[in-house]
Parts: sequence; structure tokens; C-alpha cells
Amino acid sequence: MAIKTISAQGEMNAGMSITVQCGNHRLVMDQPKNAAGQDLGPTPLEAILAAVAGCFGTIGRFIAHQQKVELRGMRFEIEADYDPAGLLGRDADVRPGFQELRIKVEIDAELSREEKQALLEQIEKRCPVADNLTHGTRLISVLA
Repeated sequence: MAIKTISAQGEMNAGMSITVQCGNHRLVMDQPKNAAGQDLGPTPLEAILAAVAGCFGTIGRFIAHQQKVELRGMRFEIEADYDPAGLLGRDADVRPGFQELRIKVEIDAELSREEKQALLEQIEKRCPVADNLTHGTRLISVLA
């Protein structure tokens, strides 16, 4: 298959909010009011958690369809730990990103626990968001 390219365009708004156009959709990210934001949307870090849930659900549907499994639904509980000292520039030795991301998945399907675990492992392996988080992706930023 050929490589595909996706894109998004974003800009800063008043305060701490950022609007990003993703295809036909608009995503607003912001900071909570206690962090100088207006709380107009999730923080960028929360958007990553949402992207993991969205990707796991989408890939789960793909795999279930391919394996002819009736997947009635999935539920996700996601947590991630980070040290704010890194992103705030208070400690250059502290990584600004997540130290760990944990996802608890409930799968509603006529599968044994072992089969559900195997499905979850396939989902994690095929999820591009999880791949980007666990294996890293080269980031190239340039001035326009």
C-alpha cells in the first residue's frame, strides 16, 4: 500500500486556547481556568488520551469485522502520569511527556477472557496512536 499523508492546521486564540482544523472537524484545546485558560476544551495531554481511546475503539471494530466477531462495545479508562516541572521549564532534567500511560479496556463480546486479551493485544499492536506513543515518531519542526 502507498504511504498516506494526513494534515491539520491550527492557531492560537485568545488566552490559552488553540483551535485545530482536522479535515472537516474543528478541535478546540485549552487549559483549565486555574491554569490561565478558559476551559473551552480538553488540554493537549487530555486530547492524547482521547486519541488513544478513539484509536483502540476504531481498531477494535476493524479487527472484530475482519475476524467476524460481534463486538457490541468497548469501554476505556485511561490514565497517564507526567511531571509538570518538565513542561513548565522548572527542571530541565524532567521529561515533559508522559512517564506512563495505562488503559483499562472492557470488551463486550461473546469471547472468553483469553480471547478478549488476545484481541486487546492485537488492538494495541495495530493502533497507530499507541505505536506513535510507544515507538516514537521523528518530529521535524521548521519556521514558516
